[in-house]
Amino acid sequence: MSVKRRMLWIGAAALPLHNLTRVEAIKIKPERNVIRFLVGLGVVAFVYSMTDWAPVLVLLIVLVVFFVKALIAPERPVLVVETAGGSLVLVTLPSVDELRVIAGQIVHAIDHPEAEFTAHVHQLNNYNGPVFNQNGGQNTGIRL
Repeated sequence: MSVKRRMLWIGAAALPLHNLTRVEAIKIKPERNVIRFLVGLGVVAFVYSMTDWAPVLVLLIVLVVFFVKALIAPERPVLVVETAGGSLVLVTLPSVDELRVIAGQIVHAIDHPEAEFTAHVHQLNNYNGPVFNQNGGQNTGIRL
């Protein structure tokens, strides 16, 4: 991620600094959807009515493992960059403090046209690696 000549570059995406409406370093909570768990229990009950207990036990164990995994997942620090056009960019780093520094550099660059900087996004210890999502309009997202 870098700022050069009034453009914020995140991977191959270029965002004009004058188009940014929000820059914020926050922690986001993982999705803990109880409704999915209840639907899963409904599927288990349906399978139980159709078959023996062995497949039901396997389904129940898988369901509980996924639900417990979602419950114990930690919050994830992200840097949110939003544009006037409705695009939203999320970049992750291991620490919110590192993200706040980058957010401060971006805000400084908005007010100071001569400002330039480069920041490196490090891989997290998860299955996603470094995450860059761009949502809005017709965007489908990018993973670096």
